[in-house]
Amino acid sequence: MNYLAHSFLSYQNTDLIIGNFIADSIQGNRFEGLTPNIIKGITLHRKIDVFTDTHPIFLTSKYRFRKDFDKYSGVLTDIFYDHFLAKNFSLYSNLSLQQYADNIYDLIKNNHNYLPEPAKRFYNYMTERNVLFHYSSLGGIETVLTHLSHRIRNRFELQLALPILQNDYEEIEQEFFIFFDDLMSFCKSQPEVIS
Repeated sequence: MNYLAHSFLSYQNTDLIIGNFIADSIQGNRFEGLTPNIIKGITLHRKIDVFTDTHPIFLTSKYRFRKDFDKYSGVLTDIFYDHFLAKNFSLYSNLSLQQYADNIYDLIKNNHNYLPEPAKRFYNYMTERNVLFHYSSLGGIETVLTHLSHRIRNRFELQLALPILQNDYEEIEQEFFIFFDDLMSFCKSQPEVIS
């Protein structure tokens, strides 16, 4: 899953949200300067990634992109699943997507001192372009994929996956709903969320 889902699955716990946000910037167990509860957020992020990468429904969605996008098929599926979460956000939250995004941006800003440099750079990009909100539109997803493509060494054009998404849009959306229900149940059972 991507940034929207990881924040949402922290269930409004500030430390879990921060840990989930910075997890991809933390190598191994280099937790210096982080609180025990932020470390729990990093642990939760990693558990979510393992659950996602081995879930049969996620793998079904991912397979559609494997032929043309190989090792990036999982990244694409993560982002497309965030699109479906954003598009259907009212099914999961009483807040509007924009209200939720603003809350996350403010929370991360107020805990900026915990962010490693890569996370700080992404935070700036995310807030300048209101990425969490724009996940809800295909145009927003195209922008995210184009930006990500520029950061890939061999300049894979990830935005070229959009026609595949559009061709199987309803099927992938239904796969997302089934998968995300399972993922929410999994996260609610984790000690990081319960404690």
